[in-house]
Amino acid sequence: MLDLIVRGGTVVTPEGAQRLDLGVEGGQIVALEAELSAPARQEQDVSGLHLLPGLVDMHVHFNEPGRAHWEGLRSGSAALVAGGGTVFADMPLNSDPPLLDRPRFQAKLEAARRESLADFALWGGLTPDNLAELPELAGCGVIGFKAFMSGSGIEEFRAADEQTLHDGMQVAARLGLPVAVHAESDELTARLSAGLNRPGAGWRDYLNSRPVQAELEAIEQALRLAQETGCALHVVHVSSGAGVALIAEARAQGVDVTAETCPHYLAFTDTDLERLGAVLKCAPPLRDAATRETLWQALLSGAVDTIGSDHSPSSPDLKDRDNPFAIWGGIAGVQSTLPVLLTEGYARRGLPLPQLSALLSTTPARRFRLARKGTLAVGQDADLVAVDLGAVWTLEAAQLQQRWPQTSPYLGQRFSGQPRATWRRGQLIWDGQQTVGHAGGQLLTPGPVS
Repeated sequence: MLDLIVRGGTVVTPEGAQRLDLGVEGGQIVALEAELSAPARQEQDVSGLHLLPGLVDMHVHFNEPGRAHWEGLRSGSAALVAGGGTVFADMPLNSDPPLLDRPRFQAKLEAARRESLADFALWGGLTPDNLAELPELAGCGVIGFKAFMSGSGIEEFRAADEQTLHDGMQVAARLGLPVAVHAESDELTARLSAGLNRPGAGWRDYLNSRPVQAELEAIEQALRLAQETGCALHVVHVSSGAGVALIAEARAQGVDVTAETCPHYLAFTDTDLERLGAVLKCAPPLRDAATRETLWQALLSGAVDTIGSDHSPSSPDLKDRDNPFAIWGGIAGVQSTLPVLLTEGYARRGLPLPQLSALLSTTPARRFRLARKGTLAVGQDADLVAVDLGAVWTLEAAQLQQRWPQTSPYLGQRFSGQPRATWRRGQLIWDGQQTVGHAGGQLLTPGPVS
């Protein structure tokens, strides 16, 4: 007898979409058939809905332990599953202290096992202060190493200069793990900020202090170092089509590199930052409309590999400053990733659902070697989200599960397509209104190199 049959949904796979019944046993998909006749302990009718693999969000900041008052693992994972996510990878900051060694890994692991509604992976940090700890972190099971090429905003997580990044990449290559980089030129952004961060500075000053050129210079340097060391490179939150083009060119030349972008770069522009203010501050910053369209074209062409939310919230008081340079930078949007891609991608630009699922689930699971994740197929974990493609709705604060709903820039946004239910390994954890499962997330570690 099966544990669960999800009946009547249109199942999205890499090959396309078709109406299938989905059978689950022991947390895994064991059958995908047009008419599944096997008995089951539980059945769920999702007729009229599409079934997509649960989102694999490889870029979140849930900040626990240490800064759970910004966002904790329970509230952050609740927001993730409400948005159709079933897996996240937590960045080594803004936990306090950051995840730079074995004891800090163990502290975060204990917290995540206790609090997380979703399965999870953990990034380790790569800074000038912990190069000797990288092998030990690999032994703990980190998914890779995160480095900042410009200031992180957290004193305990220092930026990696060129030598540090080179040495760290050498170690990572030997360990068989990727390095993810925040790619902005520290020299250029520091020089520009010194001239623009003054009394009376406005949002345009902040935007001008972090131009696209700063991103491109850092990407070029990271690509060169990856090529020299043989390290797998993942460039996070690429904000421009020009940045994606550099990565695509290097990949064509044999560099093992992938590009991530984020929903906010696809949904908003610099004028939205000037209109909405602090809730849209991030780094790299939002770009102009023309640059956003080049990013969309890169995505539609297949040059973008993954999409991560870069959910990086703070308490509201850190968003309440007169000077834009003094405001905490980070966008709270983990629950809105799928609605943004359904609205701006599928509904408005014709992004095919299999490609959408590849960006949000299949490719991140494959890139970071997460076994049985990211695809709806027999033998895979039963991580899935039921989506109503015909729903047109407006996001309200009461719907958000994050700790500080008022800090979402998506409030009042009208979306096309809405998550209705989310299952983690066959267990319903979001019923469209509230979380209904219990904390039970499992640590995911990199599988064998394929």
